[in-house]
Amino acid sequence: MFRTILIANRGEIACRIARTARRMGIETVAVFSDADANALHVKAADKALPIGAAPPRDSYLNIARIIEAARQSGAEAIHPGYGFLSENPAFADACAEAGIVFIGPPASAMRAMGSKAAAKTLMEASGVPLLPGYHGGNQDPEFLADQAVRIGFPVVIKAVAGGGGRGMRVVTDPADFAPALESAKQEGASSFGDDRVLIERYLQRPRHIEVQIFADTQGNAVHLFERDCSAQRRHQKVIEEAPAPGLSSLQREAMGAAAVAAAQAVGYTGAGTVEFVADEHGFFFLEMNTRLQVEHPVTEMITGFDLVEWQLRVAAGEPLPAMQQQIDLNGHAFEARIYAEDPARDFAPSIGRLGLFRMPEAADGVRIDTGFATGDAVSIHYDAMLAKLICYGPDRAAALQLLRRALAACDVSGVVTNLDLLGRIAAHPDFEAGGIDTGFIAREGATLLCGQSAPPAEVLAALALAELLTEAEQAAVTAAASGDPSSPWHASDGWWVNSVHRRTLDFKDGDDAHPVHVSRAGANWRLGIGEHLFTGFAARAANGETDIVLNGARQRLSVTRDGEIRAVRQDGETWRLRLLDPVAVSDDDEDGADRLIAAIPGQVTQVNVAVGDTVAKGQVLVVLEAMKTVFRLAAPADGVVASVTCAAGETVQEGQVLVTFGEA
Repeated sequence: MFRTILIANRGEIACRIARTARRMGIETVAVFSDADANALHVKAADKALPIGAAPPRDSYLNIARIIEAARQSGAEAIHPGYGFLSENPAFADACAEAGIVFIGPPASAMRAMGSKAAAKTLMEASGVPLLPGYHGGNQDPEFLADQAVRIGFPVVIKAVAGGGGRGMRVVTDPADFAPALESAKQEGASSFGDDRVLIERYLQRPRHIEVQIFADTQGNAVHLFERDCSAQRRHQKVIEEAPAPGLSSLQREAMGAAAVAAAQAVGYTGAGTVEFVADEHGFFFLEMNTRLQVEHPVTEMITGFDLVEWQLRVAAGEPLPAMQQQIDLNGHAFEARIYAEDPARDFAPSIGRLGLFRMPEAADGVRIDTGFATGDAVSIHYDAMLAKLICYGPDRAAALQLLRRALAACDVSGVVTNLDLLGRIAAHPDFEAGGIDTGFIAREGATLLCGQSAPPAEVLAALALAELLTEAEQAAVTAAASGDPSSPWHASDGWWVNSVHRRTLDFKDGDDAHPVHVSRAGANWRLGIGEHLFTGFAARAANGETDIVLNGARQRLSVTRDGEIRAVRQDGETWRLRLLDPVAVSDDDEDGADRLIAAIPGQVTQVNVAVGDTVAKGQVLVVLEAMKTVFRLAAPADGVVASVTCAAGETVQEGQVLVTFGEA
């Protein structure tokens, strides 16, 4: 077994690998970019070495620097985690040339499966079922249009080197095929340096089911059952579970056998995942991921095996720790991915410093994999995932109930997250029934992506009481630091001589105003919210949360402050409102038709216009990339470009003006 390994990754997967290595007595070496010098994965390792600037191309994607770090540390092997260089055959080759073991499959297997088109051709020859489609090399647009007609609409166009939904377009009408093809090719070229595409029949309501496989250098190959990953937004997974609900033992056996056949066809070793789409007519090969998957913990929970340990043992030349007949399926597990993103704004990434990062305590059936802690910064340069919440139970109902409770116990401030979306998915009757398809979130968007239309009066009252409590705490600190702590000028209790002092806290939810009228009522506060009247007070709990007492009823809530934003999390829902400063002057919002503004923070990857160009409404002018997601910013109206204030490679902030316009 290895004495020292280098982990060529960051975040939760680097922490997770370090945890297993430590248990096995293996020394770990972390690498970090300038942005990650104080990150959790750096602290989790035995040693850590810097490898460059924050952009991944200068650090986590820089093969030469990672190889040099391995040499410098004396590491005998490199674990790539997932993402970054994990499926890069050139990196595997570089490790071999340096005499360092790559903890993953051989480069030949990566090359065989790295191209979707080549992989499908290979799978077809191996007898693995495929969707009807065209996976050849002829990229002539007219030829591809003819192939789409042959396959039958709807079809899906996919970049052959794609992943994560990039370079993917669904076409239902032949008249839309040409522009969709051009768009997919452009995105493929921009994201992967390869504009080639394949075309397949598009299943209307498919499930996304994948099978975990493992192979060793002795020729043994097994599967560790399947995972259902159908809860997706924009073709990216949100909640995964194992095993797949509603799958018969015959279907499970057939999918497992097909996955093993796929691995054997390319001489695979190590961990891999064979992905399928399935409907009532059967299952069909989608792609193979030649690495450990983000969602591997649910497989660990239902099998009892540590898959990172399996990776290390196989890479060290040992046989698989268990053969197929020794792998049993027990219980059920869910994994929820907690992202720094805003589902109500088309999943726009959110960056900032984590004022609060509270996850439930790890306990029986609950596991947290994360690379973040309170106080850490969320950067535009890396993936938006903050944590993975994994819940296990003896059956699906018990695991789902535990997932709902655990999600409600999570709280994050400083960035917007998808916690509320995850809770709504877990509570949805269709998800509870099992067997949803990949269109579930988009189809149920009105229910899942947005909360209640207005904050309840009880939420406004809780926010007001929490604000009054914070004011009192701050006044006490000021008084203690003054020369006269008992001076009445330090009081914040609302008491006036011969008068009842009334004030209004003006909360805003978007354009909607929600005033809360407060006055003192003995030891309590009296609050008027529309037609509702409350009497109550707030007190700080030992864990930092806030005890709110309203009309005698007590509840413990998480209430946070971030600038003007006040947020309260109640029963798995988060309410974010602005508390207006009565003396602040706010500018009226302009309609924005004379300028293009960055709707998100990110890095500019393309600027498609110059001063003097005539543009049409909807024309893509600037392309931003943030947290591995591409955003195309279009002209808000017809016009002539008056100025361009950004350039490719620059980092821009949310609200920054990128382009201004004059009249056409």
